[in-house]
Amino acid sequence: MPGQPGTEASGASPGGRHLGLALFVIAAAQLMVILDATITNIALPAIQTDLGVTDANLAWIVNSYALAFGGLMLLGGKAGDLFGRRRIFQAGIGVFTLASLLGGLAPDEGLLIGARILQGVGAALAAPNALALITTTFPAGKYRNTAMGVYAAMGGVGATVGLLLGGVLTDALDWRWVFFINIPIGLAVLVGTRTLVEAERHPGRLDVPGAITGTGGLIALVYGITRGGEHGWTGGLTLASFATAAVLLAVFLVIQWRAAEPMMPLRLFKDRNRSGSYATMLFVGSGMFAMFYFLTLYMQLILGYSAVKTGFAFLPFSVGMGAAAGISSKLITHLPPRLIAGPGLLVAAGGMFWFATLEPDSSYAGHLMPAMLVTALGLGMSFVPMTLGAVSGVDHQDTGMASALLNTAQQIGGALGLAVLSTISTTAANDKFPEAASAFFRGLATKDFPLVAKAGEALTHGYTLAFVASGAMFLGGLAVMFLAVNAGKQQHAEGTAPLHIG
Repeated sequence: MPGQPGTEASGASPGGRHLGLALFVIAAAQLMVILDATITNIALPAIQTDLGVTDANLAWIVNSYALAFGGLMLLGGKAGDLFGRRRIFQAGIGVFTLASLLGGLAPDEGLLIGARILQGVGAALAAPNALALITTTFPAGKYRNTAMGVYAAMGGVGATVGLLLGGVLTDALDWRWVFFINIPIGLAVLVGTRTLVEAERHPGRLDVPGAITGTGGLIALVYGITRGGEHGWTGGLTLASFATAAVLLAVFLVIQWRAAEPMMPLRLFKDRNRSGSYATMLFVGSGMFAMFYFLTLYMQLILGYSAVKTGFAFLPFSVGMGAAAGISSKLITHLPPRLIAGPGLLVAAGGMFWFATLEPDSSYAGHLMPAMLVTALGLGMSFVPMTLGAVSGVDHQDTGMASALLNTAQQIGGALGLAVLSTISTTAANDKFPEAASAFFRGLATKDFPLVAKAGEALTHGYTLAFVASGAMFLGGLAVMFLAVNAGKQQHAEGTAPLHIG
């Protein structure tokens, strides 16, 4: 009967038109959420120029989405359990679509960052429930397996399509279209949700205090890091932000320890391999977010690439990631996870240190592309072992939560890492040339090319130090991997949710 797991959608027969529409709806939703993480990156230089965004605040256009998405993803999954997966999925897509409209219309950086936060809220409601709706809409067997395969593919496709589409829309139309493009997709998904079968609801309650304190603490921490780099570490507001973060995060842990139905069950951290996988992903997310962010700025500002050319320039990264992930998925049944992910992280760190040797006139074929491929191959080797490590040995009812926590770790790690590394980059650039970013754009506006060259050298210096720090992040993940993860070779875990890349 409808509402029970495994039933078919509204009388649709297996392989019928309704199942095809249902697959389109879920795939389109997943594509939209993943695409948004990379499509905005390509538009960052255009946004900075148009809205006059400072270097320090530019990172918030990425981080605001990541913090809301990662901080509320577990709450979104729980809300689906309580109030209905389809209902919460619809709410998430609706919020995401509205936020995309507001982002495209934003007249200044404050409203744009607010819209990005709202997008993250919508994604946190939609993403965890999309996967669950596959199990209630598609009958077990080849139809469900096909749907799972398409859903998983959207993670890699979304990252690549976002890079290319972001460049095309920014160059051909305007940066605002990287947000407007979500509106027709979102509306089409909302119309098609009637083909999805509602899941059985479960009793319980939302951990709202946990969500507020956890997400609030992370936002305060990232704000403190960003403000400290821009205005000094001893300022009153900076210290108040760190104090607020410490209090909120401490309260969050107490709530998770004492709550009957916590948002983040601490029992999932009792296994050292699982905890090690989460900690490793924090480090990996930190370095990977920074790579996309600083390479985008370097290619467009320093090398003068168009947005479209930048998008195509990232293609080797997607190819390398896909190839390496395929190899590691075969090796995982023959080797322990740390003997696959560990060397992978070492290779990825080498790629980041290669990026750290960039100069204002470095070539793409001789420098950027090979460093990108090396980094991608290393990261691709590490993701499958970490994902399986996160869900290995978990009780069946906790598999979705354990997998979601790994995605949360990636988003939160990325936001924290980008806050730290953008602070390092901005400080280093300004030490070499005062207000380097402002001087660079001023030089472009007045055609003062000697000023552009000097400021460009300073910015490049800042980017390269950020790449060094990113490499150090990967090495930190490597250290955690070897200290905490000691699992033997394993089979693929069932029910593993795909990892969101980027």
